[in-house]
Amino acid sequence: MEINKYSFGIGDRFGLQGEAQLQAIIAASEKFGVDITPVWNKSNREHEIIGTSPEDVEAEAEEATHNLEFDDQFFVDADHISLSNVHPFISASNFFTIDVADFIGQLPDKSEINNFTEKNQKYVGELSKISDDIELTNEGLKNIGETYITPIHKAKEIYNSIRMQKEEFLPELSMDEVATPQHPAEVFFILKLCAENKLPIQTLALRFPGEFYKGLDYKGDIETFKTEFEKYLMVIDSAIKTFNLPPNLKLSIHSGSDKFSIYPVIGELIEKYNTGIHIKTAGTTWLEEVIGLAFAGNKGLNFAKYIYREGYNRRQEFMQPYKAVIHINETNLPDPSIVDKWSGERFAGALRHIPDNKEFNPDLRQLLHISYKVAAEHYDQFKNLVTQNKNVIAEQVESNIMERHISRLF
Repeated sequence: MEINKYSFGIGDRFGLQGEAQLQAIIAASEKFGVDITPVWNKSNREHEIIGTSPEDVEAEAEEATHNLEFDDQFFVDADHISLSNVHPFISASNFFTIDVADFIGQLPDKSEINNFTEKNQKYVGELSKISDDIELTNEGLKNIGETYITPIHKAKEIYNSIRMQKEEFLPELSMDEVATPQHPAEVFFILKLCAENKLPIQTLALRFPGEFYKGLDYKGDIETFKTEFEKYLMVIDSAIKTFNLPPNLKLSIHSGSDKFSIYPVIGELIEKYNTGIHIKTAGTTWLEEVIGLAFAGNKGLNFAKYIYREGYNRRQEFMQPYKAVIHINETNLPDPSIVDKWSGERFAGALRHIPDNKEFNPDLRQLLHISYKVAAEHYDQFKNLVTQNKNVIAEQVESNIMERHISRLF
């Protein structure tokens, strides 16, 4: 399968906002004249916590596209899968985010390293032709082989497993949840290894410079991000031509929700190089549901406060699976007894991501981001409240994706 130039991962913890999310995609097409492919994504981790299945995500996507008469391309993403958990996603998904972060740095056979180093010597000097700032030594080339041969072999193993059971799908390669950003020279040879292993990825999720915490804006030097992002684009363009990779191969931004300060940079550079982008969001929609409940008042506001109280009391439990992608200063979390006195507007002000709002609390936002298990434990009550307040919640969801995300990009 081939994905369009622009695509947007619309994570939805509980599968209740498919139409509101799709309305944002449709509105973007009407306002900016760009076709954005929606990709409904949900990870195995989220399915296990909530008790849902990939078929639920497929059903949400199909219902939303049917009800809104959306005839364009859409995908259902098996988000961050490995060989151990890919099987349940096979029938319902057609976009597979193959996560190989755990295999980075696992040494291959010495003979493989030597072979990799010898046959790629000719490219060491070529990299500087892509950009004067991209340099590589022979020792650096060897280190790349040691670091990435095994992950690409594992990715091909997962891809083959899917391919044996499914003819049409789109593979993404993910190596974003690691401590250190990939160097542009590493990306060049990662793509060469993909070509050699006949791994036809169309999106590549890297670990970019700076911090990509869930639910927060980008943390880091924006000029450094811009410089490195542009090098990635140049390297990918060169690798596509040199190794005969899919011409629509593009970068994928994981934990892309709320990265407001770098969207204009990304938008500028993808226009400059006439390339696409995939931006993957996760818990943004869930947080907009909680904001909508707060605005609804009464039982909705009380349930939003209950979620916070449980999240506060169980924060160590909820933080554990997300340690690599959150950064909560617990001293900034208000005591639940204080939050219990808040109005709906005050609660929403603390939660909604408007950085210059004096009421905004990024630590509270992150905590609620990972506290969706509370709603899962009281799902019937949560679903009833969301259904009763459908209009106000849908307004939050659509405007968040359209106005705070897509508009900043285009």
